[in-house]
Amino acid sequence: MKHLFTTLLLGSVLLFSSFDTQNSIDSVINALRSGNSTELAKYFDDTVELILPDKSDSYSKAQAQLIVKDFFGNNGVKGFELKHKGDSPPGGHFCIGTLQTNAGNFRTNVFMKVKNGKEVIKEIRFQAVE
Repeated sequence: MKHLFTTLLLGSVLLFSSFDTQNSIDSVINALRSGNSTELAKYFDDTVELILPDKSDSYSKAQAQLIVKDFFGNNGVKGFELKHKGDSPPGGHFCIGTLQTNAGNFRTNVFMKVKNGKEVIKEIRFQAVE
């Protein structure tokens, strides 16, 4: 009986932790939809690879937040259309979609990984759609 209880408890912890990481990618998608750089930055790793139409580099979390805030503000985010999301090895998630702005649409890729038990954004790409 004790073994069964331990197994059930461990299974529940693993199940709920997988919901937590799935909620991370969903929260990132919602932040993109609303153009909320502050909410998006909550998931940034210590350094984030940002690829934008006019610049690309690896930035600190604080720098990346400012750059994304400027990008969202200058382009006027109207929404985000999710095309695909899924798991990426080892133990992270990704999403691909179209960021809709007043200045045009941008194909957007977000790559996340698990670091210290928390899912963080490692890379975001915004590529102008012709």
